[in-house]
Amino acid sequence: MRIAGFVAAALLAASCVPALAASALEKNFWLSGPNYDGVLPQCSDPAVTGRISSRFAAKEANYWNSTLTIQQIDESRQIAFEPWGTDYIPRRFCVARALTSDGHYRRVSYSIAEDTGWIGFSWGVEWCLDGTDHNLAYAPACKMARP
Repeated sequence: MRIAGFVAAALLAASCVPALAASALEKNFWLSGPNYDGVLPQCSDPAVTGRISSRFAAKEANYWNSTLTIQQIDESRQIAFEPWGTDYIPRRFCVARALTSDGHYRRVSYSIAEDTGWIGFSWGVEWCLDGTDHNLAYAPACKMARP
C-alpha cells in the first residue's frame, strides 16, 4: 500500500510541472514520409508470374502437404492501379488465368505493391488462386485479393 501511495504522489508531482516549448531542433525537424515513385512491373511480367508460381508451390508443399503447382499463367490483365488514391502505397491489381498441375484452369488475383518486397527494398506481390485458399485468408472466393 505504501508503494501505491508513493507512485500516486510521484504522478501528481509530475503532472504539476509546466510543459516546455519545443526546442529549435524539434521545430525544424521535418519528416517528409514515404516517397513513392509508382513504378511497378506490369501484370504479365515474367518476374511477377514466376514469383507467384514458385511461392505457390512452396506454400502448397510446406503448409498443405500438396504437390499442386502452377504450370502456366496467361491472359493477365490489370483491373486497377492506385485505386485508393496517390497518398497510399502504389498497387497494381491484376487477374489472370493459371493452369495448375491437376489440369484445371483457375483465376489468380494478385497485387503488385511498391516497397513491400524483402525488407521493403523492392516491389512485392500477394496473390490468391481460386479454389486453393485453404485457410480462407482472402475469402470469399479470393475477393479480398482484389480492390
